[in-house]
Amino acid sequence: MNTDDLSWQAGNYGGVPPRKVDLLMEHGHLDLVIRAAEERGEWFCAERAARELGRSGEFARALEVLEPFVATGWRTALWAKADLLLRAGRTDEALDLVRPDEEGRTSQHVCRDFAELLAGAGRVDEAIELLIPHLGASWIRSFLVEITEGRNRDERVLELIAPHAEAARRACGEGRWDHSCSGAQELQARVLERAGRADEAIRILGADVAGRRFLAQNTLTAYAELLGRHGRLGELRELATGRDAHAALDIYADALRDRGRAGEAERVMREAIAADDWVGYRAWLSSALLRDGRLDDAITVAEPGFSWYDCSNLLAPLVHALLDRPEELLHLLEHPLTVPHHRHEEFQHRWQAFALAGLGRAEEATAVVEAHPDPWTDPHIVRAGLLATAGRLAAAAAELRDLGTVEAREELFEVLVRQGRAAEAMVLHPTVAEQRAAGQRAAEARTASVPLREDGYSAEPPF
Repeated sequence: MNTDDLSWQAGNYGGVPPRKVDLLMEHGHLDLVIRAAEERGEWFCAERAARELGRSGEFARALEVLEPFVATGWRTALWAKADLLLRAGRTDEALDLVRPDEEGRTSQHVCRDFAELLAGAGRVDEAIELLIPHLGASWIRSFLVEITEGRNRDERVLELIAPHAEAARRACGEGRWDHSCSGAQELQARVLERAGRADEAIRILGADVAGRRFLAQNTLTAYAELLGRHGRLGELRELATGRDAHAALDIYADALRDRGRAGEAERVMREAIAADDWVGYRAWLSSALLRDGRLDDAITVAEPGFSWYDCSNLLAPLVHALLDRPEELLHLLEHPLTVPHHRHEEFQHRWQAFALAGLGRAEEATAVVEAHPDPWTDPHIVRAGLLATAGRLAAAAAELRDLGTVEAREELFEVLVRQGRAAEAMVLHPTVAEQRAAGQRAAEARTASVPLREDGYSAEPPF
């Protein structure tokens, strides 16, 4: 193995990807996962096996699994070993393995990772000091708050965040949009809240909202959620029914439901729809009704948005909530207003086909695919997936074996594992080298088939 192949695996979910490794683990095949790491250089197998061995206290064996990957000098493997050493109680070894040099301390990402390791070792003050030079980045501030939770460092964190929160307020007062201050106000409120100073957090963030001294809607929603968590429903209702209703009304409705007042939440949202038929209100209500088992009511609320050709289409959220409930999904898809989502007709047909397969109606599902062959990349693989979904594993495996392509062998893996033939699945799964070669051929074919302009960009969409 080498760092190039390992980086490709990590960046492309190549080799045996995490989902398939988890499937093997769920079926009790830890030894097979370890063997794949050793014999095939499968990084995700090595990572998952080491984690599982460490969880059961077999640290020596876990380190042995990781060692060939660590020996390449690949950074991801080094950090995985450091984490394992830390969990084994070998703190100094863990820290020395990945301790950043002076150049590394200039990197936000390196310091973030090492600070997490320090915090895990109980050296929270060192972690904080390491992050201080990078607190100008909003994501580092968020990480600081995350790793100090429950560590009795709230006052120190507030000292560090306060200047950034004040800078955000000044920027708003001066009419500037300073992205470097993003998130600081809600982080300040979050730390105040966890320090037991919720009233102070509400007062400060409430003044910011009232004075419109905030940079992004996240601050507004953080304030609404803060009110909801502390039962300040009167103030939350006032916020949710004023100029910020689009941002806060769903939070108010959720707060009502959390307190057993689902009927009131529904009434509030229906009144909002009657006054201002905004898609966000319909989205919240349809989802809430679906959670309550009222599918037909959810459809009635959402159906005016089924045909919208943008991210506000209300069909997809209902479909995604029903993917493991095929009978209800099919009922939804047979609704007369159900139309292809976002101008991608295959979405509707794919949903219908897999709903039918989930009900064991494989022939009908296959007929849907055959009637609408585009844009399936390979109808044979789709057919095999439908057969597997319908529980016809032997037929699905035969279909995929006959194809024999890299993609087909990748799909065959899961079918064989479900059949109890995990060792055979691993033998037949494409190697990293095969996957990379297939990817390269596909990229070359796409490039050859797309006419280019003089500047090298595609002459046809997508540009």
